[in-house]
Amino acid sequence: MTTKIGIRTQLPLVAIVGRPNVGKSALFNRIVGRRKAIVENEPGTTRDRNYDDADWRGRAFRVVDTGGLLGEAVSGPYATPISEQVGYALSEADAICFVVDVRDGLLPLDMDVAALLRGASQPVFLVGNKSDSVGMEPAAAEFYALGLGEPLTVSALHGRGVGELLDRVVAGLPAGSPPPPPTCRLAIVGRPNVGKSSIVNAILDADRMIVSSTPGTTRDAVDTEVAFEGKRYLLVDTAGVRRRGKVEPGVERASVVRARRAIDRADVAVVVMDAAEDIAAQDQHIVGMALEAHSGVVLALNKSDLIAGDVEAIARRERQLRWRARFVPWAPTIWISAEQGSNLDLLLRTATTVAEERRRRVPTGELNAVIRQAMREHPPGTVHGRAVKLFYVAQTGVEPPTVQLFVNYPDGVHFSYQRFLERQIRDAFGFEGAAIRMVLRRRGGHEADR
Repeated sequence: MTTKIGIRTQLPLVAIVGRPNVGKSALFNRIVGRRKAIVENEPGTTRDRNYDDADWRGRAFRVVDTGGLLGEAVSGPYATPISEQVGYALSEADAICFVVDVRDGLLPLDMDVAALLRGASQPVFLVGNKSDSVGMEPAAAEFYALGLGEPLTVSALHGRGVGELLDRVVAGLPAGSPPPPPTCRLAIVGRPNVGKSSIVNAILDADRMIVSSTPGTTRDAVDTEVAFEGKRYLLVDTAGVRRRGKVEPGVERASVVRARRAIDRADVAVVVMDAAEDIAAQDQHIVGMALEAHSGVVLALNKSDLIAGDVEAIARRERQLRWRARFVPWAPTIWISAEQGSNLDLLLRTATTVAEERRRRVPTGELNAVIRQAMREHPPGTVHGRAVKLFYVAQTGVEPPTVQLFVNYPDGVHFSYQRFLERQIRDAFGFEGAAIRMVLRRRGGHEADR
């Protein structure tokens, strides 16, 4: 991409680090006030850096949850990448919370982490987590041996001591102001291993996400703020969504739930598919998830470089896409390559357009004229021998655009006829990429939502 993209924010940043399974994600969730990070007893649950905004006593700041710092004795496909992610977080943090487990006591790996942090230029707060009662506080005394000062005992699970910790943390933070809201909140969703994290990394031109050919590498829905052509974007990389019968309980199930929530809070869902593979029923299911959430939808065919020049393969993929995504013919399609960085700028511009379409408002008079004309030319039918009549139409909301129709028999307007009316609205007013919410209401009575 030719335009410079930056990832820094205007808020001071607090990094949470430590060895695996000491409760870093639980502390992160406690500070930001919601269960954003996945919390499990399985070591290594957090892999990517996970950012969110927090506020304490009127002081706004950012928090980053990191993967557990791993020693030489720990092996596995993610050991080195996780350590690199932590290093990136430390390089941009204004303060560091080093979390240890008072129940486990002082372990050699804690000593290794402390050796790294003693050379940090930022203030380091030693946090003795899992101190669930006053009686456990004496056990934290052995952590003085780390040479990082007084251990501050907390229970991230129950909230005990977290307020006192935050008092100390925010007192030393530099002044900052919240950044303006993003122009577009963009959820990157799709099946496992279609290149979602590679797309985020390519947009950032940095190894922001851990990328591996192993499906399921990304677990949390990870937010990253970027700037492009004078606009701010919030990119959310999500876990791959597998078929329901293949989703394992525990971490993977929580990952899929967070992917769904990421779609719910996004302006636009970029549904990523593998251009080198046949379009699958699961791709169709994920598009359906975005439609159910009434988010904007952009279809992205990644790895297009693998079939470049293969006219037959490209034509086959286009036919498959038309069939699998036939219920969202209004969704734009972008052929991209994260590997080569092609069309990523077009992807962001298209997402911006879709986000703007979700905010479009249509004059009530023009909307009524279009719908009345459509119903005159193609009447909706009858209910018990009586014609379905339209009294009034109005756009009652945006994000998503919401159109309310007041009729005498809401239940008499078939789903296919609602789709027909939606097409008339799109033909007249656009709404490219934006899911339209149609609400049928009996005048003075109940409503039927779609």
